[in-house]
Amino acid sequence: MQSVVDALWGGLHDAGVSWVGFYMMDAAAGQMILGPRRDKPACSPIGLHGVCGQCCRGGLAIVVRDVRELGDNYVACDPRDRSEVVIPLFDDGDGCWGVLDLDSHEVGAFDDRDVAGLERVLNRAGFRTRP
Repeated sequence: MQSVVDALWGGLHDAGVSWVGFYMMDAAAGQMILGPRRDKPACSPIGLHGVCGQCCRGGLAIVVRDVRELGDNYVACDPRDRSEVVIPLFDDGDGCWGVLDLDSHEVGAFDDRDVAGLERVLNRAGFRTRP
C-alpha cells in the first residue's frame, strides 16, 4: 500500500493532489482506520458517515466536486481540501475492506477519468476495485 501511495503522490502532487492515503474498514467498531498515506497526517479513526465510509459500504467509487456541499457527511481533516475521490477495495469474498482516498485544494479536481485511472493503477498493483 505504501508503494502505491508513494507512486501516486509522486505523479499527482504537482498536479494539485493535496493528500493520498488508504483507510481500512473496522466494521466491528463501525469506523475506518488510517493506513499508509502521503504527505501529512489525517483523521483516524473516522466514522462511516463520511465519504470513505459511504464508498466502502456502497461498494462504488465516489467523486466529490466540492466537499462543502456535503455538510455533516464530510470528515474535514484539512479545511483547505475542496474535492475528493474515493475508490473501494474488495477482498476475495467481494467484501469491501478499505478505500483509496485522494484530496485536492481545488474544486472539481477529480472526475470519472480519474476513477478509471486510479482503478487501473490499483488493479495493476494487485488490488481489486470491483466485486
